[in-house]
Amino acid sequence: MARSVPSGWNVSEGPTRGLVITLDGPAGSGKTTTAKAVAKRLGFRHLDSGALYRALTFALLQKGVPEEEWEGLGSEQLSELKIEVDADGDGVNIHFDGVLLTMELRSPEVTGSVSAVAGLPAVRAWLLGVQRSVGAHGNLVADGRDMGTVVFPDADVKFFLVAGLEERARRRLLQDTGREPTAGELQEEARRIEQRDQADRSRSHAPLRRPEGAVEVDTTGLSFEDQVALILRRVKDLTRLQGEV
Repeated sequence: MARSVPSGWNVSEGPTRGLVITLDGPAGSGKTTTAKAVAKRLGFRHLDSGALYRALTFALLQKGVPEEEWEGLGSEQLSELKIEVDADGDGVNIHFDGVLLTMELRSPEVTGSVSAVAGLPAVRAWLLGVQRSVGAHGNLVADGRDMGTVVFPDADVKFFLVAGLEERARRRLLQDTGREPTAGELQEEARRIEQRDQADRSRSHAPLRRPEGAVEVDTTGLSFEDQVALILRRVKDLTRLQGEV
């Protein structure tokens, strides 16, 4: 794949070409936590594409850029946000103005605005190069909403994770708050996720859809360990002939 990294990004590549595995799916389907665990078990690097969009959202909010101006941003303005990625090692670290971003990416403000940022064609185009560079030498498990359709259309193994709306809402709240949600919180989060699903499916640029050739996995009734084990088994089954895993 062509190497095209936006100004300000620092990406270190490994020496060997290995498998690229993608996990796509809607919010709360379990793709990020599953992808991270699968990558760890395989000794691969993990790319959480959603964190990149959240980092850009966080930077726009911190810089005080009005939302009505986001659609007009170009690559030069996006580079000026001082977001940097260090993809050295087994993960991807994201910095804003020299500071490592962690829990800031899960704030309610970022969560409420990230869908608007992720839907901008200029943002998706700007991030495409760095995502492909992270996976240029393989040994990567990438999760998101267009990993198997746009970013890595030639990935070795593709998965599409789904889950029931209520279960997805519960997982998202548990991830954000660290506790089981109340009935009211669950209802409100389900409403937000449903709106996000509609926005992701209907956007003109890189809409959420099942990648061609992807294995669909319904995680609703699966424990975390079960879904990780299922993904690992399918990776081994699908790559056995090549002797890759």
